[in-house]
Amino acid sequence: MKLCRFCLADPASPGIHNGVIDGDRVREVEGEWPISLATGSRSWPLDSVRLLAPVQPSKIVCVARNYRKHAAELGNEAPQEPLIFLKAPSSIISPGDPIELPPDSSRVDFEGELGVVIGKRCAHLGPQDPIEPYLAGFTCLNDVTARDLQKRDVIFGRAKSFDTFCPIGPSIETEFDWKQARIETRVNGQLRQQGVSADMIFPVDLLVRWISRIMTLLPGDVIATGTPEGIAPLSPGDVVEVSIEGIGQLSNPVARRHA
Repeated sequence: MKLCRFCLADPASPGIHNGVIDGDRVREVEGEWPISLATGSRSWPLDSVRLLAPVQPSKIVCVARNYRKHAAELGNEAPQEPLIFLKAPSSIISPGDPIELPPDSSRVDFEGELGVVIGKRCAHLGPQDPIEPYLAGFTCLNDVTARDLQKRDVIFGRAKSFDTFCPIGPSIETEFDWKQARIETRVNGQLRQQGVSADMIFPVDLLVRWISRIMTLLPGDVIATGTPEGIAPLSPGDVVEVSIEGIGQLSNPVARRHA
């Protein structure tokens, strides 16, 4: 099942709606997301609605250098334990929204990633505790990064958290084999990144348990699981697409932000 958030131009249905994508239609759902969703009676053609970022998290927990070849391309050693940082929730944008290159940076890179969406309060999981009861599903995410500022600051907060630096979507897939996820990133149609989740240093189940022992994960929170090799800078006019088979494609244009 693909969960989404959407809006439409119908004056009889103002505001933002929760929905389920069912083939070429979007069906409205009622109830508290992501728990106790009930399908309503209204639906619309998928091409008549605008899909929004499918989640509004209290926090985005990102995992750095979770693919050995990506760590190597940046000149870093593979970490011995998960290396995490927080990305500002205000950096989230929807599919189709522009990634804005800030004047503060001279190099902004794409980073296509598998995003894990939490569905239930999750804290202090043990090494053998199952993670499935705590997951809402999985989505595409682009961990946009001001690479020059990352190198300058050493810590990641500023480089990762500019407004528009976290495209996410287009939906949340609730039934997904995270162990065999294939992540691809294209810029202007050209394949730039290609990786599989089986190559992660720290797999999804370990990450959820490990992070839950540091901070309580709340419904809607997102874990960005790291990016494969192949990062490169973006330029105004580019279109960057993150695709994960079984989830969908997240596409965003790139524009220059004026001071």
